Amino acid sequence: MLVKDILNSAVKPVFSFEFFPPKKDEDWEKLFDTIAALSPLNPSYVSVTYGAGGSTRSRTHDLVKRIQKQTGLTVVSHLTCICSTVEETGAILQNYLDNGINNVLALRGDKPAGTATLEEAIKDFPHAIDLVRFIKKNFPAIGVGVAGFPEGHPETPNRLQEIDYLKAKVEAGADYIVTQLFFDNRDFFDFAERCAIAGISVPIIPGIMPVTTRKGMIRMSELSLGSRIPAPLMKKVLAAENDTEVAAIGIDWATRQVQELIDNHIRGIHFYTLNMADATLKIFRNIHE
Repeated sequence: MLVKDILNSAVKPVFSFEFFPPKKDEDWEKLFDTIAALSPLNPSYVSVTYGAGGSTRSRTHDLVKRIQKQTGLTVVSHLTCICSTVEETGAILQNYLDNGINNVLALRGDKPAGTATLEEAIKDFPHAIDLVRFIKKNFPAIGVGVAGFPEGHPETPNRLQEIDYLKAKVEAGADYIVTQLFFDNRDFFDFAERCAIAGISVPIIPGIMPVTTRKGMIRMSELSLGSRIPAPLMKKVLAAENDTEVAAIGIDWATRQVQELIDNHIRGIHFYTLNMADATLKIFRNIHE
């Protein structure tokens, strides 16, 4: 089923989960244990990330097809412009269709280590909009999602221009927007309102990932698309005696985020699971108490 149809037909917020392909063979079964643990939550779809390296990409394709075959869940495969040729991308998309997979998330991606320049890595698809156009022209049966940035894209400091770029991707055929993670719902609501002002009417799905360790919080801030950590959350995490306390703080914070989003009639929520079930399960239990 296409994600756009899931979102447009839902009478209440839908939930989705993101996984990444394990690098070690022994971790594959652990991931499927996580998927089995989260399946009772009845996710409307799940997504699988996509790396710049060849081996990681191969694992993405294998994981997407295995989830589709073994679980029956609707699965969305990430697809990036980085180091992707027209021929390779066409072959991947045809392979997905042949295996009953008809949803992708079109992203530009980050420059991989060892690549001389970004221009070298994206010569066939300079921007995500080029990938969206290619998919919609050559594989119209495939549904396409794109990324949104509630806190602003780090490479586009002009926030007006950023929304113009996003609108162009929607006009090129993107069916929905899923956002990068954030910790202050005011950023999301402001982003959604600016999209509405620009005439963007496709569903916008907020991305949520709870802080579970102090090191993880620091890592989230250091990433190329690093998130802004609100001072109240940072204060609580830094005062915690151990990561058990940090996880409780992060889950409580994320629970309140999710509940507020639901109360504001959001179309869906996307959970970045980091291939672990515990935090997401606790958030769901909290919001249903």
